[in-house]
Amino acid sequence: MATTQAGIAPRPDRAGLTPLLEVEDLRVEFRTRDGVAKAVNGVSYTLHEGETLAVLGESGSGKSVTAQAIMGILDSPPGFVTGGSVRFRGQDLLALPDDERRAYRGRSISMIFQDALSALNPVFPVGWQIAEMFRVHEGLSKKDARKRAIELMEQVHIPAARERAGDYPHQFSGGMRQRIMIAMAIALDPDVLIADEPTTALDVTVQAQIMQLLADLQRERNMGLILITHDLGVVADVADKIEVMYSGRIMEQAPVHDIYASPAHPYTKGLLESIPRVDLKGQELSAIKGLPPNLTNIPAGCEFRPRCPYARDICKEQRPALAEVVPGRFSACHFAQEVLEGDIESAQQ
Repeated sequence: MATTQAGIAPRPDRAGLTPLLEVEDLRVEFRTRDGVAKAVNGVSYTLHEGETLAVLGESGSGKSVTAQAIMGILDSPPGFVTGGSVRFRGQDLLALPDDERRAYRGRSISMIFQDALSALNPVFPVGWQIAEMFRVHEGLSKKDARKRAIELMEQVHIPAARERAGDYPHQFSGGMRQRIMIAMAIALDPDVLIADEPTTALDVTVQAQIMQLLADLQRERNMGLILITHDLGVVADVADKIEVMYSGRIMEQAPVHDIYASPAHPYTKGLLESIPRVDLKGQELSAIKGLPPNLTNIPAGCEFRPRCPYARDICKEQRPALAEVVPGRFSACHFAQEVLEGDIESAQQ
């Protein structure tokens, strides 16, 4: 097989293949006393078997809410899915009754939550919690379920798994707790795994270990992986394509290496410029000025306009659609071509 310059086998071309998961024009709102917060506004993306999709954006951009809507675990009220579809192997999950949709959770689509300590039950041993997946969903005996749980703990590289299966969540480090969460998520061999900020609050070394573990498990099981994060630095080596979200919308959509080489949206450009670099030691870090908009009062025109250094009158008047800039690359910016080509002066005229 041919290799890239970095010596890594190139990703297979999935053009024309039927997607494993299709999210189309998904819309979610939260009805609160302060008004209606439009958290997800027309999000669309696809995921194929063996593919890794990274969903990037600041806190409040709608990344996790989109994942909760896909899983069917949105707190309602106040959250409501108001439009769109979520198709798994062609079946629209949003159209199913709750009891039928529940059957897809864990077995077809599974999720790793952001805070492992909060997600795990503090009063039961971790081995018991993993084994419960097999007892409830596959009807295994306690003995057989515990055996499978220990095998999973070993698979996610927890040392002395047999002895530690009787320990409680607080007795594990943050990285080990995240491994327990991964073991629970893959217990029923799902086709799609959603990892919501899986490396939050972990040190850099442990972050790399968790990301490598996810990549290894995905390759072994040929799962589709959705990686939700705000950190561009953790996805460069594992993702196939990136969706950049802001204010509930996708701002840019592109293969991972294309986005790093030449962003086609000012927001993506700002995120990339804010990453600390060793070759710029001692210099002031770049930052995107301002704050994301209040989702109960999203500004007219482009949502990013109040923070965009290249905004012009048209940005206030017309909300740009997510459109193809070059083959395989999409951007929701009136001046996407200029940003992509680095011709910022033309965009400012």
